[in-house]
Amino acid sequence: MKPVIHLVEGPVGAGKTTYAISLSRDLRAPVLNLDDWMVTLFRADRPQDDFMGWYVERKQRCLDQIWKVARDLLRCGSDAVLELGLVRQRDRQAFYALADAAQVGLRIYLLDAPEPVRRSRVRRRNREKGETFSMDVSDAMFELASGLWETPGPEELEARAIQCIDTTADGADVG
Repeated sequence: MKPVIHLVEGPVGAGKTTYAISLSRDLRAPVLNLDDWMVTLFRADRPQDDFMGWYVERKQRCLDQIWKVARDLLRCGSDAVLELGLVRQRDRQAFYALADAAQVGLRIYLLDAPEPVRRSRVRRRNREKGETFSMDVSDAMFELASGLWETPGPEELEARAIQCIDTTADGADVG
């Protein structure tokens, strides 16, 4: 069977990293997680001011490199699980176009849960700093990231046969 890219997307706190890790174990495929790359490569250089301009440029460099690694994995016969933070429709469309041009298999998983559940998860992750922790996400950063998220519309969902997964019950502790 031809190797596939498994793209895991959704708003902050939806359970993407937990799902990607589980999927990775099931498939015996590596996870390439944008947050891990950003923290490892750039955390020490993060400015206090003009964060978004700084972030966007570095995010694109990481996405370009993650794409190269994912293509190498596919060429070697391995699936790859990607968690890329493609919060805007145009960013997802650009990624879909890349996959289409490269003629690679692509399965997309859209995770979501209500805002109170997601916020609670992020706060718990900040406290516990467990397996899915890569950086503290403040309430302000949660609000910013949540505000940037563009839920795929019916056309995107249908055109890409996106598998929608409600993670509300997966370890949620609202309160």
